[in-house]
Amino acid sequence: MKPTVLIVDDDDAIRTQTKWALTAEYEVYLAEDRKRAVEVFTSTRPAVTLLDLGLPPRPNDPDEGLTALSDMLAVDNTAKIIVISGQSEKRNAIEAVGAGAYDFLCKPVEMDELKLLLRRCLNVLDLEREYLQLQQSRQPEIFEQMLGTSPQTQSVFAFIRKVAATDVPALLLGESGTGKEMAAAAIHRCSRRKDGPFVAINCNAIPENLLESELFGHEKGAFTGAHVQRKGLLETASGGTLFLDEIGELPAPIQVKLLRFLQEQRFQRVGGRQEIQVDTRLVAATNADLKQMIENGKFREDLYFRLAVVTIRLLPLRERGEDVLLLAREFLHRYAAQEGRKNLVFAPDALRAIERHSWPGNVRELQNRVRRAVIMASGTRIGAKDLELDSVRSTTVAGGTTLRQAREQIEKEMIQQALKRHAGKITSAAAELGISRPTLYELMDKLGVGKDRAMITEN
Repeated sequence: MKPTVLIVDDDDAIRTQTKWALTAEYEVYLAEDRKRAVEVFTSTRPAVTLLDLGLPPRPNDPDEGLTALSDMLAVDNTAKIIVISGQSEKRNAIEAVGAGAYDFLCKPVEMDELKLLLRRCLNVLDLEREYLQLQQSRQPEIFEQMLGTSPQTQSVFAFIRKVAATDVPALLLGESGTGKEMAAAAIHRCSRRKDGPFVAINCNAIPENLLESELFGHEKGAFTGAHVQRKGLLETASGGTLFLDEIGELPAPIQVKLLRFLQEQRFQRVGGRQEIQVDTRLVAATNADLKQMIENGKFREDLYFRLAVVTIRLLPLRERGEDVLLLAREFLHRYAAQEGRKNLVFAPDALRAIERHSWPGNVRELQNRVRRAVIMASGTRIGAKDLELDSVRSTTVAGGTTLRQAREQIEKEMIQQALKRHAGKITSAAAELGISRPTLYELMDKLGVGKDRAMITEN
């Protein structure tokens, strides 16, 4: 079967001329306005669409064409749409590329250039389909409910496995929202204690006068209101793991008592005299600088060294490479299913905004933004505004920039971002960009990307 092409133009002569030029190699569909274009696009799903920005009822205004582009991408966000524009409309054409168009051509269109671009577009489409099939056949790397494929994240997973095989205390360091409790739970589930309890407590969430009793328990009559004997979390977690989040918030007297437990595996309940021995592993976490707290006299150095037998740093999301898009899509899939909106996808501007955002709240912030966007988004596409992120264009084009220069700026930035996401791996970056490895190398040389080839790998 011939590849299909949809031509959208309000000029009947241009539609007819282009159709006859392409009909030997393509099955051609025609549309004269936005409404008809969206109808034909939805019913035929053409391989490539040629879209004139100037459509009725306002052929001298690009808004109708840009709306048609948005409508078609809402039907299929992977669609290959080539925008046709006049020289005076080059900024609109660049805007269209930023909104998801594949490429643009200037009027009058040279037929040889159009045919070459169509062949290139179809080649990219074939590569994308192969890549999509490959991705669908592979399951995301999930380690103990934690998701991540970047080399940085895989190193953390490997370290957690090693730590889990031991019984020593561990200290998890990382910014808020990086998943410290999930990492602690992973250590527990991978250890010999996996059949025992996993008990978590946030040391900053319990008033100081109650924290000692919460951790160590109390005897009947130990203080006002202590009507019965009560076990603490150290006893409750015996045979398993006790996770102490925000360990830097422990008051000094409790630090002393916890240090003694780590040294001897013994403690006394509040108001008690009997020594109690339990088999509980401690995993602690903090986003504070404990070494600075030691210098300031707010945290015991001996306790720090007892807790930090093994230290694991949980990476902020901005240091996890391509994981940010992987996690975003996973959250979208999860929450869209919950809300009965399984057809939701990210618009191109949303994906760019996700990559550019610094994510100070890390995975928790990403999760919350995607969940809110699933609820608030209208239509089938989530845009940057739905995520409450700035919509960042793929490049800023200065006044006087030619179309060729603008295209090269866009290509250079896309290649740099793809190489960054895939840690310099040429094969993976080329697959994401929808081009061959030789083509990627050629573009890198042309655009001056990746001059330090020592940082570039073939696979």
